[in-house]
Amino acid sequence: MGFGNNDIMKLCSFYVSDWHLVTMLLPYISKKVNEEADIVTILENDIQPNIEKLVEKLNLKNTKEILNIDWNKINENKKIINNIKNNTKKEIVIIINGSKEFIKKYNVKLDRFLNTHIINSKIKIVNCYDITNFDGKISNILNVHDKVLNTSGEKNKEDIFKQYEEKQNEKKVI
Repeated sequence: MGFGNNDIMKLCSFYVSDWHLVTMLLPYISKKVNEEADIVTILENDIQPNIEKLVEKLNLKNTKEILNIDWNKINENKKIINNIKNNTKKEIVIIINGSKEFIKKYNVKLDRFLNTHIINSKIKIVNCYDITNFDGKISNILNVHDKVLNTSGEKNKEDIFKQYEEKQNEKKVI
């Protein structure tokens, strides 16, 4: 038996460039590091150089901890599952970034793992979508996520996408 749905939250974020992605993620990551959450990354492409440059320009108290996160693209030797299974922190934040297919592939793997293992931490999965390479409806992504992450943090979908709220209300009326 795995974790209950209340203990796993899925967030989505949308960005237009690697710099936008890093700028959006960094305040959230800094906050989570301060809360002593464990940060696990599943990245299709390296963002380490961007993280290093931005952190260098900012005056963060937790620069060392942020730079110690693995911001490199995933390889088959990366022990993501072991990081999750052996975690002793109260919260794990898993950042997934890449193409729509890449994100879907790793969400399926994570869902399968989380549904068959007991994890003693809250899990937040942050799926980061490059909107410039997106070929579908944003509502399809919003429908499978609990919240949206942007530069000001975790937000309700309806607070960010007013049209999404209107569509959800239309479905309730029908």
